[in-house]
Amino acid sequence: MNRVYLDHNASAPLRPESAAAMTAAMALRGNPSSVHGEGRAMRAVVEDARAEVAALAGCDPASVIFTSGATEANAMAMKRSPGPVAAARIEHPSILENIDEIGEIASLPDGSIDLEALQILLAGPEAVATVAVMAANNETGVMQPVARAAELCRAYGARLHVDAVQHAGKADLSEVWPHCDSMSVTAHKIGGPTGVGALIVRDPGDWPALIAGGGQEQRLRCGTENVPGIAGFGAAAKAAAQEADGWTDVRDRRDRLEAAMRDAAPEIRVIGGASRRLPNTSCTAVPGVPSSLMTMRLDLAGIAISAGSACASGKVAASPVLSAMGVGDELAQSAIRVSQGPYTTDGDIDRFLSAWRETVAARTAQ
Repeated sequence: MNRVYLDHNASAPLRPESAAAMTAAMALRGNPSSVHGEGRAMRAVVEDARAEVAALAGCDPASVIFTSGATEANAMAMKRSPGPVAAARIEHPSILENIDEIGEIASLPDGSIDLEALQILLAGPEAVATVAVMAANNETGVMQPVARAAELCRAYGARLHVDAVQHAGKADLSEVWPHCDSMSVTAHKIGGPTGVGALIVRDPGDWPALIAGGGQEQRLRCGTENVPGIAGFGAAAKAAAQEADGWTDVRDRRDRLEAAMRDAAPEIRVIGGASRRLPNTSCTAVPGVPSSLMTMRLDLAGIAISAGSACASGKVAASPVLSAMGVGDELAQSAIRVSQGPYTTDGDIDRFLSAWRETVAARTAQ
């Protein structure tokens, strides 16, 4: 029996369009910085992909700086901040581990940042140069109030960096980018290859070199471009931009999934369930049913889910995201994340529910 993959927030399956674009790029030869015909052909691949990523983001192609992924893009944005950075504990480690915080932005129990706390921080005695806010959380799917955060940043003269990794392809990035000074995206969350992403910057001329040593990427991120990866990224961005209507079906499946889980286990907690969320993400916890047990039993049944962010896998401690939301450690240890994609089927959901019910029933009967 085929396995059911319900961990799209960790990494989406590679799209056929991306695989084909990468194969075609690997058949080329030359350096995209060379002026001969072979080099120009490689350059055309890079610039075509840049245009597709820009179209998905709703930005000018000149704003797209290719990187090795969103972790690098986030880290570079933080390291190149002109001064102190403020962020909430729900942010990705690639933000939090690359800044010297001057104060934590509190998170509300619904999973969104506390805008009043942000304003107090911005108005405080120590100037904040950059505020980092993710567009949507990778663990809960909760979408953040980017536009309102941007208003506060503008009022106090701070930059706004948005980690849009999970938002891209699942919701409209053109509603996010107008509020940003910089934004990070990555290919493998939208069905592209791993190892390629982008830092999108409002005005490249205002940014010092992210990596010096050549003229690539407007001299901001030097080094010969990963042309096959970039080609796959562009193809994935183009395909994702054409799928906007398909996410309504994903939302319907998510709602059906959560309703069935509530019917089977009324004590279940849908974390962030009352908030505006990505259409594909369910973070749930049944008290007394450890996430480690659930993920193992489902894996044996041929179903892949996550016990939290893949970037935090292997850690026994409760998720910092859930802790920041005020979720107790015991309940947090029962949290699982089910993240669908546009090609998830009703049959996939039914298989998950069957195995999930069996596990919950067996555990609660003990």
